[in-house]
Amino acid sequence: MLREVTALRYVTPLREGGSLPGVVEADDLGTYVVKFRGAGQGPKALVAEVIAGELGRRLDLPVPDLAVMHLDPIVARAEPDEEVQELIKASAGANLGMDFLPGSLGYDPVAHPVEPALASRVLAFDAFVENVDRSWRNPNLLIWHNTLWLIDHGATLYFHHNWPRAEAVVHRPYKWDDHVLKPYATALATEGPALAARLTPELIGETLALVPDEWLDGGDRDAYLDHLVKRAAQPAAWLP
Repeated sequence: MLREVTALRYVTPLREGGSLPGVVEADDLGTYVVKFRGAGQGPKALVAEVIAGELGRRLDLPVPDLAVMHLDPIVARAEPDEEVQELIKASAGANLGMDFLPGSLGYDPVAHPVEPALASRVLAFDAFVENVDRSWRNPNLLIWHNTLWLIDHGATLYFHHNWPRAEAVVHRPYKWDDHVLKPYATALATEGPALAARLTPELIGETLALVPDEWLDGGDRDAYLDHLVKRAAQPAAWLP
């Protein structure tokens, strides 16, 4: 199970995010970046965050801790911004929280070279989860305490936006031409297959079990498992 916390205070919006995430203080004294179920991307973005984020963690990639953030709409009363008020009111219940990394810097590929093995593992991971949002334009990487951190996986697993077509694209190749870490991923020939070998049905199932039921539609959990296990079984189709 993911750690469960309760929102106490909405601190500030992060308006650079398309889904209007916000910084929220919780009852465990922690501060989180929260993605809200009431945002335009809906619960599927939260599902993708958990599956991709927790899968990345189990593959030893640096992903901030995730939590289920329970939100009472009463929190909106202290927020003067009407747009944020409406978002909070529409997001009652379970939302997705990610540990806030205070003082972190946005990743700059020129200023922050990445060790080839790590860069190659990140690229292979992104290829598996079909991350379309790790380009030089929007890398979704942070530098915190001189360490690279992977954030914002809501745009992964985009097959789940069209389940009737999901079977046809299960082995879809990954377009990596503008991946921000491509110049550093010189160990991909060895690191890619090594990462793919760790994508067992057991590991994928363990990750899927962390997704709250209320974010899923009925049998979706089995559909995710079937799709991801089939994709993992043929890494030659998706590894760059």
